[in-house]
Amino acid sequence: MSHFGFENDIHNVLRLDMPITNAPMARWQRKASTSSSSNTNSLSPNKSVNRSVSLSKTPSKTPGKNGKTQNTPSKAGGDRFIPTRNNKQLDVASFLISKENEPAEETSTAPNQKAWSVTLNGYDIEEAKILHLGGKPLNAPEGYQNNLKVLYSQVPTPVSIKKSRYISSVPERILDAPDIKNDFYLNLMDWGRQNLLAVGLANHVYLWDAGVGDIVLLKKMEDDSEHICSVSWSKDGNFLAIGTSDCKVELWDVQYQKRLRSMDGHSARVSCLCWNDHVLSSGSRSGLIHQHDVRVADHHIFTFGGHTQEVCGLTWSPDGKYLASGGNDNMVYIWPMTTGSEYQAIHALNEHQGAVKALAWCPWQPNILASGGGTSDRHIRIWNANSGSCISALDTCSQVSSLVFAPNYKELVSGHGFAHDKVIIWKYPSLSKVAELEGHEDRVLNLSLSPDGSTVASVAADETIRLWKSFEKDAVKKPKPTSSIIQQHIR
Repeated sequence: MSHFGFENDIHNVLRLDMPITNAPMARWQRKASTSSSSNTNSLSPNKSVNRSVSLSKTPSKTPGKNGKTQNTPSKAGGDRFIPTRNNKQLDVASFLISKENEPAEETSTAPNQKAWSVTLNGYDIEEAKILHLGGKPLNAPEGYQNNLKVLYSQVPTPVSIKKSRYISSVPERILDAPDIKNDFYLNLMDWGRQNLLAVGLANHVYLWDAGVGDIVLLKKMEDDSEHICSVSWSKDGNFLAIGTSDCKVELWDVQYQKRLRSMDGHSARVSCLCWNDHVLSSGSRSGLIHQHDVRVADHHIFTFGGHTQEVCGLTWSPDGKYLASGGNDNMVYIWPMTTGSEYQAIHALNEHQGAVKALAWCPWQPNILASGGGTSDRHIRIWNANSGSCISALDTCSQVSSLVFAPNYKELVSGHGFAHDKVIIWKYPSLSKVAELEGHEDRVLNLSLSPDGSTVASVAADETIRLWKSFEKDAVKKPKPTSSIIQQHIR
């Protein structure tokens, strides 16, 4: 038993967590007693404390490695205090260190963080990042979206794709038109819905089939001293009205190449014609405009009298409500479609300073009228038929002989005489120049648009008709033709 008691005593002596009896005083206790004794001495200098002297003695050398001694710093606070620790404290410290080194685990706080972000910022910050390594672009958060321009799109929008359109500078075809009258006030060409081009040459009327290229002589006047003054197709393209210098208006059936009737009434040459369903309007050098109902025997229904000189331009609006007339008196009149007793113009437009032959209604805006002035004016003017106001005006620096709207590209085409003798394409409504079609060697007299709206025909005093295919839908850029231009004689 004594043997076991001895082992227990040794074990208790060697334990580090129990105070050691009969051991020297710890260093911190000596420092504390030294500072307390100095304070006591400073307060009571006449008293001496023997214990403080004995406690203040510190060994000058401390055992070090290899049994050698090391100098111990005498400065107070130079050594750090290392407290004793038991096993439980060491276990807790080890657990905390290992916990800090472990990777962070995903917790249930992610949904809470997303909710907090939406509440504070109005959107989730993680979803509003602009820069990503891959994937589709994200939409901008609500409140930061720009409806005018897409900022987060990788796909080119239709607006960003520049569409180029090729317009050939040379005509697709040239037709010879010998003996055409070089008279600014006449209207000698019209393109019908059946794809037939009617042309008045001297005292003859010819038809050219644009589809197959056939040429037909429709009419020849008996008196060689008389001549053709105007031609106009009906809306369906089956009937052709012809105005002559002997004051007559003739109606022809094209299919049977037969004259249906001849209508008298004018006292001077009939220089312009225009259809409105079954009503045919004819303008004369006398300044009068006659309205003919071609269905009845008594064809003359009423007369518009406003011009003081020759009427050289007539055109009905697409909806058939208004008739526009231009004359050598520099006036433009807008007449209503009426069968009553009052035949007064609703608007008399007097801003032109030259003869007005060029007139065209806008197909996609029935209340818009374009007019062009002669050599003294040279302006293209855009009018509002409802109010009678001039919307815009453009100085073309050349005589305007004809106007045509091209609906395929919403453009306006003008034919010019002195001094440029060319065809010009304008963007509507800005009236910015798109292209100039050159080739005629004399003034352009008339323009006419094909039924499909892809080609405009121009007849000039140089006795040629040129076909400009400038308005094809979805046109693809084509190389400039190297072969010779196809020429054909009308007769």
